[in-house]
Amino acid sequence: MCWTAKSLVRGLSFSVKYYPRNNHLQALCLCSKTKPYKCHILDWSRSPYNSTVPPRRILAWRLFSCKEGTKITSITTSEVSCKDLLKSEQENWNKISRSYKTVTKRIKEKIEELHNKYTLHLESPRIRFGGNIYFEENGYIFCSKADDDKGNVHILFSTEDMGFSGAYIKRIRISPDERYLAIGLKSENSEEASCVIMKLGDVPIVEEVIPNVFSFEWATNDVLYYTSQKNLKCQNVFMTTFTTEKYTKLVYTEQDARFFVDIYCTKDRRFLTINSNSKTTSEVWLIDCRHPFKLPVLVQARTKGVIYHVEHRNNELYILTSYGEPAEYKLMKTSVASTGMANWKLVYALEEKTKLIDLEMFRDHCIMFLQKTGYLYLNVIAFVSHSVQSIQLPTWACAFELESHPEHASSTCYFQLSSPVHPPRRFAYSFKENNLIEQAAEEVPIIMNCHTTRLLAKSKDETLVPITVFHNMNSKELRRKPLLVHVYGAYGIDLNMSFKEEKLMLIEEGWILAYCHVRGGGELGLRWHKDGCQHNKLKGLYDLKACIMLLHELGFSQPKYTALTAASAGGVLAGAICNSDPELIRAMVLQAPFVDVLNTMMKTHLPLSIEEQEEWGNPLADEKCMKYIKNYCPYHNIKPQCYPSVFITAYLNDQRVPLTGILRYVQKLRKATLDHASRTRKKGNWIPNIILDIQAGGSHCDSSWEDSLNEVARHVAFLKKELQV
Repeated sequence: MCWTAKSLVRGLSFSVKYYPRNNHLQALCLCSKTKPYKCHILDWSRSPYNSTVPPRRILAWRLFSCKEGTKITSITTSEVSCKDLLKSEQENWNKISRSYKTVTKRIKEKIEELHNKYTLHLESPRIRFGGNIYFEENGYIFCSKADDDKGNVHILFSTEDMGFSGAYIKRIRISPDERYLAIGLKSENSEEASCVIMKLGDVPIVEEVIPNVFSFEWATNDVLYYTSQKNLKCQNVFMTTFTTEKYTKLVYTEQDARFFVDIYCTKDRRFLTINSNSKTTSEVWLIDCRHPFKLPVLVQARTKGVIYHVEHRNNELYILTSYGEPAEYKLMKTSVASTGMANWKLVYALEEKTKLIDLEMFRDHCIMFLQKTGYLYLNVIAFVSHSVQSIQLPTWACAFELESHPEHASSTCYFQLSSPVHPPRRFAYSFKENNLIEQAAEEVPIIMNCHTTRLLAKSKDETLVPITVFHNMNSKELRRKPLLVHVYGAYGIDLNMSFKEEKLMLIEEGWILAYCHVRGGGELGLRWHKDGCQHNKLKGLYDLKACIMLLHELGFSQPKYTALTAASAGGVLAGAICNSDPELIRAMVLQAPFVDVLNTMMKTHLPLSIEEQEEWGNPLADEKCMKYIKNYCPYHNIKPQCYPSVFITAYLNDQRVPLTGILRYVQKLRKATLDHASRTRKKGNWIPNIILDIQAGGSHCDSSWEDSLNEVARHVAFLKKELQV
């Protein structure tokens, strides 16, 4: 959607997967097809920069039997240095990985086959800007004339030819007069990007390379604003000119470490907005694009607990905000001349327990994409007639991707719908015809043999928790089928339910997939998140337990065929349930898991610890908070008992989840399983596999297609071996 925080959670604006398209036609954001970047099991980072992000973008099996006499060594962090421990784990994985090689190869081949069948047909989106068409393929940015039927194109940029080998295109911004092209480039295994400025012409040339840039926008033909990023933080906004008297100056600095700053250009290109967001609070400053050298003007001073994001239409600001009761998103408006909160007037308020997924502004309409009771809806607000039309989208749809709509006066809104097991299908809503149209349906094979079930589990405090279940319609005796449970439950972020080839593969092989939308996530709106953060974190754990128990009660598998998967902050709930109720699952796969909450939050020198106090609390300043975190923290609650088998993928240079915490967790967990085995030798020496795969490549948020494919194949191979399926 076009709201400011769009660019925070999802880095790319112009991709069929995760990354947000931003506002204007000039906001061409692309993802290279040479290296399709996908996060599979890893759906969101531990902290997606900020979680004030409104819609989208404004991120048990019992124990595996080891043969008698199998020797498993356990090393504690007090005995060796972290470096030695890392080396030991890498050597251990090198030995273990050999046993997965054959199965992993077969799984990779199957996933690639599904990828070629369902994904590769999607061509790069074409964006019209003035009389030109822009698009990207294989690391190249192309341009052609809109009225050229012969297919003549010329190359504006190439990552290889321009000396940026190994980088991928994150997004681009075209200057209003099309003389300049600003390109965001990100290298593999790095959180930081650079902005490359190209001067267009008969022979495009690199004008400048600005390092460590997060977001950037053209204010005019030759004035660019950008934010700098350092150690996962964005707190400075700069302006740079490409006039005869070129210069760069600092125009804004955020002093509060809890706040993250980005910039955004309104859909009509009237204003640039400087957006400073913490996890719970927002503040926006306006830069008039007609007067780009004037100082920014404050819209509304930050008010604790109030989130707001700004668009512009007809000299009025349209404000998406949590201001007022109930504290859910509302669309409000006010005059540009009087922007203070006291002047905000309600345009539209969301119903209770409704998730605002995305929003797009047009000249005379606003489209909201909503989720209610597990189903997706499209609400069309007509500004002229003041009417609201609600359209339910196909019931199989669980995720959507709004395509870039650069023309403010466009009469059609294009978007894609998908689910974990349904490939993306393109739809269009026409304002003129007032109807929904599916585009080129014949291009995407329809998945016919998968059934979607939506359930409600009653948690400990009687709260009803949604579950989305997928299974093969031809499957019989579901109780004997393997079940893969997904959970996240943090930052107000939904579980990623877009299409994944490996999920379809599992369905075809008879697996059951269950997505547990526990508190702490955002599936039921802002309150659903609030009810699962800080002193409410245990509610997410109770929700997850209730979901798994209901699935088993209804005949969806049983504990010895049940696995749990989570990534990043989802590791908190996954690790917690392994401590509290290990008998519910047989195995667990974690990717870059946040499992050492207390120690991490007490180290304020780490990049995200201060910023994330609004999510987890501040144990250094609040003794009750410290005790509460200690009560659920996965690392601190490990004890000798029957644990599930665990496979963890971690990254050597992960800036978001410290590797030291994962190393400590793995060692402590191994020791606990060995202690339990030694005490219960007479009952059978059942010892789970605790495997740590530390990747030198890849990063917390992004992996190349090949790295991601290898990771997913290893995870599935592990699950099949542990479940013996």
